Amino acid sequence: MNRDEFLATALKNPANVAIIDELARHGLPDAWLVAGCLVQTVWNVLTGRAIDHGIADYDVFYFDSDTSWEAEDAVLRRLHARLAHLGAKVEVRNQARVHLWYPDKHGLPYPPLARSTDGIDRFLTQNTQIGARRAGESFDVYAPHGFDDVARLIVRPNRAPNFSIANYEAKAARWKALWPELTVIGADA
Repeated sequence: MNRDEFLATALKNPANVAIIDELARHGLPDAWLVAGCLVQTVWNVLTGRAIDHGIADYDVFYFDSDTSWEAEDAVLRRLHARLAHLGAKVEVRNQARVHLWYPDKHGLPYPPLARSTDGIDRFLTQNTQIGARRAGESFDVYAPHGFDDVARLIVRPNRAPNFSIANYEAKAARWKALWPELTVIGADA
């Protein structure tokens, strides 16, 4: 699967399209729709399931140097109001402030990031290290490991500084229950 095939398939989910379009209209700095909602849409198309089967949420990353909770909360409220009609859970996070709360929440170190794609690089699985956004009339896609694992339904650990075997195994087990066709590479591999 190449970039264009991946993108065309991921955009078959109307929620993905609506969120990407709203991010472009909203003008958030360095904003991306990321991770599972993109990949799982592709898995659903490949396995003949409903387009939104198993998608727990739609993750949005942006990067704003204002790291106050108040600024992030204002963005959350605006986007949730604009996207409420989707009936989907949209998780919005300013990647410039993740290092402020991540260690307390997860008990793992999380050095400050310089851009949204740095957050994508720290996902638990390589196959979900993907983001998409509008670039004028076309799209930018960030996928440091490409699309082969997505197309082949492979879940592979990403050994980022914040990697947790327990979190990886829990996520992989949840996905395997929803998409039994997946091949899960062990956390110790």
